[in-house]
Amino acid sequence: MTGVLSGKRGLVIGVANERSIAWGIAKACAEAGAELAFSYQGEAFGKRVEPLAASLGSDILVDVDVTDDASLDAAFDVLRNRWDRLDFIVHAIAYSDKAELTGRFLDTSRANFKNSLDISCYSLIEVTRRAHAMMTEGGTILTLTYGGSNRVTPFYNVMGVAKAALEATTRYLANDLGPDGIRVNAISPGPMKTLAGAAIGGARKTYRHTEQNAPLRSNATLEAVGGTAVYLISDAGACTTGEIVRVDGGFHVLGMPQVDNI
Repeated sequence: MTGVLSGKRGLVIGVANERSIAWGIAKACAEAGAELAFSYQGEAFGKRVEPLAASLGSDILVDVDVTDDASLDAAFDVLRNRWDRLDFIVHAIAYSDKAELTGRFLDTSRANFKNSLDISCYSLIEVTRRAHAMMTEGGTILTLTYGGSNRVTPFYNVMGVAKAALEATTRYLANDLGPDGIRVNAISPGPMKTLAGAAIGGARKTYRHTEQNAPLRSNATLEAVGGTAVYLISDAGACTTGEIVRVDGGFHVLGMPQVDNI
């Protein structure tokens, strides 16, 4: 897909390290010719993201707290000062208190519920509202979800509710922004070995289970997710919006484990 994103400019939100899904998407987009900017939150993450961004030829990094309107406004001011338009956004952020990603969903605290929904879902609305103003030639908004949004996954707890809300948000934003030529989609990989995924109780067992039982007998790779993102951002995805695109080895089609694993 070399060159299919030539001339396109995008902001990637959510790179934590080289194993991040957001990084897999960023690499694929850069290889396809896109010009990128990156966000991070706080100095520690900034030190991790800066060399990764530089390896893709990007020197646009903005420190963003998605729960703070002033921080978001400042970040998009930086983008407007560098670019005359924006073509895509990759929204790859989610958060819950790690202590509440074990045990029962019933024990979710009010404070963590609110914070998880704010960061994992509402932030997409705030980011999109600001990006929309820069998407003068249409564009693409991409976010990341997970199958725990509609099927119970052990210990995913409040994140399942947050991802369900995120998927509904994707559809409503797609309807709002379609007349402006802006497409809004979500990619839903299976379990992946990321910093965020490791915070969920039983993550290793979940990873092994899906790998052993998915029709392709494989979990998603960063390359597979990145390639899907490039398709959705490119002109080939011109008529795809409001979709939850699954990249999970086919695990979502199963009604029960493979017979050898029962």
